[in-house]
Formats: sequence, C-alpha cells, structure tokens
Amino acid sequence: MTETLHEKVEDNSAIIRHTSEVISAYVSNNSVSAEELGVLIKDVFGAFKSVEVNASGKAMSTQKPAVNPKKSVFPDYIICLEDGKKFKSLKRHLTAHFGLTPQEYREKWGLPVDYPMVAPSYSERRSNLAREKGLGRKKNNTAAA
Repeated sequence: MTETLHEKVEDNSAIIRHTSEVISAYVSNNSVSAEELGVLIKDVFGAFKSVEVNASGKAMSTQKPAVNPKKSVFPDYIICLEDGKKFKSLKRHLTAHFGLTPQEYREKWGLPVDYPMVAPSYSERRSNLAREKGLGRKKNNTAAA
C-alpha cells in the first residue's frame, strides 16, 4: 500500500511541530542564512525522526541490540546488548560506559523486570560463598540476661 503525502505529514506531525519549535527558538537568537536554514531544518527533523517514544512516553533510541536479547544470557556470562561484550556482572559496565541503571537498560531494550544483571553461575557461586560464611542468618543471643 502506498502512503500519500497527507498520511506522511500526519504521521510526522509531532516531529514537524517539535522541529518548528526548535528552529524558531534557534533563529530568534541566531543569524541564519536561507541556505543554512534548509540544512538546519533537515538536521533537526532527522534528529527527531531517529528517536522513537516507547509506551511509557520516554524517548527510546532506534539502536539495534548487539545480539538477540533471547540469546544474551549464558550460564557463565551475559552479553551486553549495547556493545556485545561478555560479562559476569553488567551493572558496573552499564553505569560506567553508558550511564544506564539496570532498570533503564531493561526499559531501553524491552527486557522483563527479572532479566538478570549477573551470570547465573556467578550468582550461584556468590550465594554459596555467602551461605558458607553464615551470612543472612540471625545471630543467636546465648548470653541472655
């Protein structure tokens, strides 16, 4: 089915409106020639066009994941969807390199809230170490008065 010019304008009406607001604000404070104005409009429109809005109303990049999210969790490592690198724990990498919290990362890629940030075998190993050291147990008060 071919889309008419009218349908394309309707689909892009919000982008066109935002583009005109940005351009209007910029031109009111800066001197811009007619040639530069065309390029400026094209650049601003393109920038808005490259961003989508997800169901929660937050801007979401149209970036594609480095790997299929369904094939990103393995027993010994998790593959980062941002850059395709393997990690035992993603949280530090996401914060340091992309400025994302685990919640933001999950939202960005449409992952479930229970998507792991730590490789399953690493998590199990750390859990066993904690149990061996007696962590998570309440102290017994044998010296009761």
